[in-house]
Amino acid sequence: MGKVEDDEAIARLEAALYSAGRPLSIEELIKASGTESRTKTLALMTGIVKKTKSAFRALEIAPLPDGSYVFQLKPEYSTVIRKYASKPLLPTATLKTLSYIAYMQPVSSKRLVEVRGSGVYMHLKLLEQLAYIEHQNVGRLKIYNTTEKFQKYFGIQGDKDLLKQKLFTKVRSSGQSSASQPAPPQPEPTTETISQSPQQ
Repeated sequence: MGKVEDDEAIARLEAALYSAGRPLSIEELIKASGTESRTKTLALMTGIVKKTKSAFRALEIAPLPDGSYVFQLKPEYSTVIRKYASKPLLPTATLKTLSYIAYMQPVSSKRLVEVRGSGVYMHLKLLEQLAYIEHQNVGRLKIYNTTEKFQKYFGIQGDKDLLKQKLFTKVRSSGQSSASQPAPPQPEPTTETISQSPQQ
């Protein structure tokens, strides 16, 4: 296969980032660009990031701490466009995991697997990439909490105890028999709470 010109490689990278809807690792970007070169792909990504900053006000291509890149709306504009968005911010299963963490935090990885199943590991990876959650190691367990970026992005301000109270109040007002059940609400209602909260 012939060498891919820079303009074509840039177009491929932009297309991959736009269509992915999630962070892409440098390995994925190398493959998408067709350059077969890590150095070349990183150089092209640096140019794309700068170009995006100068061309857009509300959109960005952001490098993440793990070396991946994501094409996203800047957090400060999330509440403005929420009601216009037809595409969910996160896959439904991942959003349910995020909702559960937001309500139950701090919550252990063991508990998350028990409640959400083994697929939760992929959810946690994506949520940490996007910096919506963070963890601390306690012995052999990882303990998860939401981050300040999560609160800012979803328009939920205040400390974690206040966040829990807000979520529980909304779940009780929308849930039929929540008040009669001592157990925590299922993650499905809190998924709606998070996705709706910026509109309020």
